Order: sequence, then C-alpha cells, then structure tokens
Amino acid sequence: MIRDLETSALSEKEKALLRFVDRVNHHSPQIAAEAMQPLYAAGWDDAAIYYAITVCALFNFYNRWVDASGVHALSDETHRQGGKRSANMGYVRK
Repeated sequence: MIRDLETSALSEKEKALLRFVDRVNHHSPQIAAEAMQPLYAAGWDDAAIYYAITVCALFNFYNRWVDASGVHALSDETHRQGGKRSANMGYVRK
C-alpha cells in the first residue's frame, strides 16, 4: 500500500479515502466541496471524512513541531519497537 496504493489489496472504499488524504496533505487549498463526492459515493460519511482530515492535519502539525523544535529523531530500533507495541496493544495504553 505504501509503494502503490492503486495496486494494493485495500478495498476501493479505503483507497478513495487515502486518495483524499493525499490531496489534503499536498493540495489542501484547492479542495472544494465537490472533492467529497467520490468519498460519499464510496460510502464514507461526513464524520469519517472529518476524522481523516483531522488525523492528516494533526500528523502534519506534529511533524512540523518536532522538526522546528529540535526534538531528536528516534532510532530505527526504537521505531521498530514502537511499531511492534502498537501492533500488539494498539494506540491506547491502559
């Protein structure tokens, strides 16, 4: 999916949302109301679209904040450990 969304095993519904998120990420000033039509046609509702926009915007905010504030990068091993932890436990820690 990361290399080629269009040939990935994701559903067409998921692909439609990720195409839109890519547009939010790279061309947000050009997004107009009609950009939502493919999402509605794929079965997404306003709440799901809102959450997708919000997650994309927050990741952009965090990345820019981290870059500009001088927070040091995590090692590859730390990323691997975090990925395993998220896969096993999810994002919510109890």
